[in-house]
Amino acid sequence: MLFSEILGQNHIKSHLTLSADAGRIPHAQLFVGPEGSGTLPMAIAYAQYILCGNSNSENTNGNESCNLKFKSISHPDLHFAFPVTTNDKIKKHPVSKHFLEEWRQLLAQQPYGNLFDWYKLLGVDNKQGRIGVDEAQDIVKSLSLKAYEGGYKVMLIWMAEKMNTEASNKLLKLIEEPPEKTVFILIAEDEEQIIGTIRSRCQILHFPRLSEVVITEALVKKYNIDEAVATKIAQQSNGNFNKACDLVYQDSEDIQFEKWFIAWVRTAFKAKGNKASIRALITWAEDIAKTGRETQKQFLHFCINYFRQAMLLNYKANELVYLEPKSESFKLEKFAPFVHDSNIMEITNELQDAIYHIERNGNSKIILTDLSIKLTRLLHKKSQANA
Repeated sequence: MLFSEILGQNHIKSHLTLSADAGRIPHAQLFVGPEGSGTLPMAIAYAQYILCGNSNSENTNGNESCNLKFKSISHPDLHFAFPVTTNDKIKKHPVSKHFLEEWRQLLAQQPYGNLFDWYKLLGVDNKQGRIGVDEAQDIVKSLSLKAYEGGYKVMLIWMAEKMNTEASNKLLKLIEEPPEKTVFILIAEDEEQIIGTIRSRCQILHFPRLSEVVITEALVKKYNIDEAVATKIAQQSNGNFNKACDLVYQDSEDIQFEKWFIAWVRTAFKAKGNKASIRALITWAEDIAKTGRETQKQFLHFCINYFRQAMLLNYKANELVYLEPKSESFKLEKFAPFVHDSNIMEITNELQDAIYHIERNGNSKIILTDLSIKLTRLLHKKSQANA
């Protein structure tokens, strides 16, 4: 993957190439950025730059054979670790090497994809993947061997926040003192979920969201769509190129999530003192609970964002509001007054608590029903400003 194929982030490209050219390659780095900002493709391009001895900031003039191997993501000195779980093919002790075919498919089709896309590709969106101790043992074994081509070895750990404590502790010493010419690149969306002892051993690079201009240009080039359409999609994507691509095809999970959200808040608002609406909320919770846990968590994160956008609109911070409801019968400006200073923190906390409990395999139906009952109270809470 060439640096020229990475969208934006020019300051990070420059930093990585200049430091590599000067021979200053940290043995452990942590790339942190929101979904769709390009952390994964940047890490692969950086690995290619190091392993192939490239120059000119564009991965050229290096080892031609090495660069060809990167086109198919098959370089023997580039190692990957990512969240996995059991599926129809692998019944026990799943590790990343069992899923390299699917991984290469994701990188070919959605290099800016998220964890939800990955689980859908594996057909396991009803389960939660992790980077466990079996994976850590595999990493230790892989990196104990000599480099195939006699140079560097690169271990790229995607969604490093999914490493459990046992795996983290097993890798701690290796990350601190890796074999000679071994580079760790950890990639995460939430660095706070990575244990502090590992974070402290990494040089951290923070990736900002992509600009609307960068996303617009990329959409026009990739999909050959009208610039005005691309600009509107870029505004709605909030700096997330993965979401922008989904919106082009109108197959973003956000479209389904919005339908669930609208049905939920409308029913919750009517449920105060209304037995029929309470029953409808319970039915809603049962329906959402039938989906996979990753879908449930993704939906609740969508809800947090929706409530925040409504609050921003309520307080006239229009320049920060990028969300445009797809439903013609639901107007954000009419919903916004119900989200304010007196309930936004409680709503957000309840949603985050629900995500926490679902992630720890709590009963989804009970969690979502409880959340729904609380929402009926919170939506009717009066703003302090209007009290």
